[in-house]
Amino acid sequence: CTHYLFIVVVAVNSTLLTINAGDYIFYTDWAWTSFVVFSISQTLMLTVGACYYLTFTGVPGTATYYALIMTVYTWIAKGAWFAFGYPYDFIVTPVWLPSAMLLDLAYWATKKNKHSLILFGGVLVGMSLPLFNMVNLITVADPLETAFKYPRPTLPPYMTPIEPQVGKFYNSPVALGAGAGAVLACTFAALGCKLTTWTYRWMAAWSQSG
Repeated sequence: CTHYLFIVVVAVNSTLLTINAGDYIFYTDWAWTSFVVFSISQTLMLTVGACYYLTFTGVPGTATYYALIMTVYTWIAKGAWFAFGYPYDFIVTPVWLPSAMLLDLAYWATKKNKHSLILFGGVLVGMSLPLFNMVNLITVADPLETAFKYPRPTLPPYMTPIEPQVGKFYNSPVALGAGAGAVLACTFAALGCKLTTWTYRWMAAWSQSG
């Protein structure tokens, strides 16, 4: 029963953070520069939670299961946002699933080697998620069009929509996001594995105290 509780808690929290990372108004205001930051933040939430659940259960496939839960929670939350007038079609594609599958593949192909999961899985997720995130971005409504359709009159002057910053980061936010993500995701994966160790210790201490 315990691991079901953890998967719900972790997935709910990561979904809430990921939804905020994908707020369409930020893509509108700081289109290319923010894309890199949001790709890394989504890589963080996916990698930590998926590695946590994957190493906790020891069953290849649970990383994808975790990403599926994140996706469903996001659909539900975005549906609620839609009721308040926000655009529903901004993040509806299951952008985390392919990257989570790569985590499962790294874990399964190396016969459940945790260090391979951290190194290979982390690099694969960090490099792939910005790519899938850009696919997600170009398959939905244009951010500038969305901004004018859903105006935010309460925005301060420095947050008013501007032209996309073409040319920033060598005109390739996907490459920069993938490069940074490939390095950082290994740390994220290691943290997820460490959370499993801490959880086992907590469970052991809890059982002994009872």
